Amino acid sequence: MASEEAPMARPTVPEADRLIGVKHTVLSHGFVVLVDYMGNDAAIVQAARVSYGAGTRTLRDDRGLIRYLMRHRHTTPFEMVELKFLMRLPIYVARQIIRHRMVSINEYSARYSVIPDEFELPAPGAVRQQSRRNRQGGGEPVSPAVEEAFRGDLERVCREAYEAYTRALAEGVARETARAILPVAYYTEWYWKVDLHNLLHFLSLRLDPHAQEETRLYAAELARIARTVAPVAFEAFEEFTLSGLSLSRREQSAVRALLTGATPEAACEEAGLPLQRPDGQRMSSGEGVEFLEKLERLRAPS
Repeated sequence: MASEEAPMARPTVPEADRLIGVKHTVLSHGFVVLVDYMGNDAAIVQAARVSYGAGTRTLRDDRGLIRYLMRHRHTTPFEMVELKFLMRLPIYVARQIIRHRMVSINEYSARYSVIPDEFELPAPGAVRQQSRRNRQGGGEPVSPAVEEAFRGDLERVCREAYEAYTRALAEGVARETARAILPVAYYTEWYWKVDLHNLLHFLSLRLDPHAQEETRLYAAELARIARTVAPVAFEAFEEFTLSGLSLSRREQSAVRALLTGATPEAACEEAGLPLQRPDGQRMSSGEGVEFLEKLERLRAPS
């Protein structure tokens, strides 16, 4: 029982303590700041051993226990670690991140305060075509002429909108109404508190190459901070989640066919993983294509 243990002390990470209050710049005007944290790798182990009991302490070292928890998706102990961030980010990025509901958020209120004249203009080379495979994402860069026109239009629209915004405020329009005229390229700010389990789930999605680049940049800063707070847990996350591969029942059937000498295409056909459309054209997405991509990942040097 807890009463029989040594007196509790708040676990700290000196490297993480040095990060508190430090601004990590993202994009043109954005940043990520670690405001505070609670717990570390030791807190994960402490929570897990409440379930296992003191008698198991010699059976597995702390690193091995954390890796076991991650590997077998025992998520509750990771919820014992919490991190609180201050983030400044474009509204269109914030609206992606807000979809991750298992966090506590308090956002800058444009009803009470005037929005600063800061908007995100994509860097040269960052304007992309609509992806042919990913209906919600970008693909190859647009031509220099298209990019120049878009960046010019965006800058003009933002500047004209902010002039209209400040003019409306000067004429007595309420801030809560005047803000409606500003584009989503303008910045917002919030406190964002999350437990480690849900942060790692967020990172598994937003570090993915299919995520929007601007959001990936914020995820990368959050990842660096999380790695500092709980390095052993983050190492396990990188190995078993970010670098891990899952295989569906059909994909396992395809692997068995590969082991008996079938070609990848034949293995897909045998397992019911389609690679061709009804008109005979090669598919550019779908379960079969994704399985072949997994095989390419396995072939690539680590």
